[in-house]
Amino acid sequence: MNNLESTHWISKRSNQQWLEKMASYLLLIFLAFLFTAPILFVLMGSLKPDELVLSEASTLKAFIPQQVSLENYHDVFERVKFGRFFFNSLLINSTIVVSGLIVNSLAGYAFARLRWRGRSLLLVIVIALMILPFEAIAVPLFFQITLLGLQNTYIAQILPFVANAFSIYLFYTFFVDLPKELEEAAYIDGASTFRTFVEVIMPVSKPAFATVAILTFLTQWGSFLWSLMITIDEKVRPLPLAIATFQTLPPIQWGDIMSFGVMMVTPILMVFLLFQKWFVKGVASTGTKG
Repeated sequence: MNNLESTHWISKRSNQQWLEKMASYLLLIFLAFLFTAPILFVLMGSLKPDELVLSEASTLKAFIPQQVSLENYHDVFERVKFGRFFFNSLLINSTIVVSGLIVNSLAGYAFARLRWRGRSLLLVIVIALMILPFEAIAVPLFFQITLLGLQNTYIAQILPFVANAFSIYLFYTFFVDLPKELEEAAYIDGASTFRTFVEVIMPVSKPAFATVAILTFLTQWGSFLWSLMITIDEKVRPLPLAIATFQTLPPIQWGDIMSFGVMMVTPILMVFLLFQKWFVKGVASTGTKG
């Protein structure tokens, strides 16, 4: 009798665990759909004829296009200089990322390894700057750029964002816990500080570089306020400002707007997917230190 009761209890427990697992999976599927629904809606809307985008928005047909067409994408290139806007964003963001990696990594290494007067005070200032929103300095920075005659230029959209307090701090937290034996061995071989950084520290810091690169690219690719303030001419206009003006350009066609949005988001998705492995490693390594 005891064996029967034990078998019954085990069977009941197994069924309960199976139901709990299924409930968890269903909840996760529902949440995944909830968070991805806007993206799917935009993607599917970009492939539909314009007259069906809003008419099917309140039904499941919004996620299952009956007619698939790339006409909306063609219309975007016909109506605006999308290629020019894409080039502007790519040039601006790539320059910010590459220059930022060089400047911020060197600054982070100087804070983590070198000993110089005023180091602690400057590190506190860098940490304090992390909580300062860009909106707080946007107007003074605008007047400074205007006085220098750099308004409506690539330089005005790049230079203010090369040095970044958050990126410096991320590099600092990564470098400060690296084994000092790596550098000591290089110094014994006669390597200078800069050569040690380039040949010894950088190769083992790929996760940190990937993390900073991705975060910088994601942040700057969607930056809108500064480009709105500083640019006038279409020749230097980036994608965030371009889509803001495009969605008010008559005639208003939602299929074209969604196509513009899909093409704007695609580079961000590609960058994240390509460097996802390094990004996860970098977040894990910097997030568990200090």
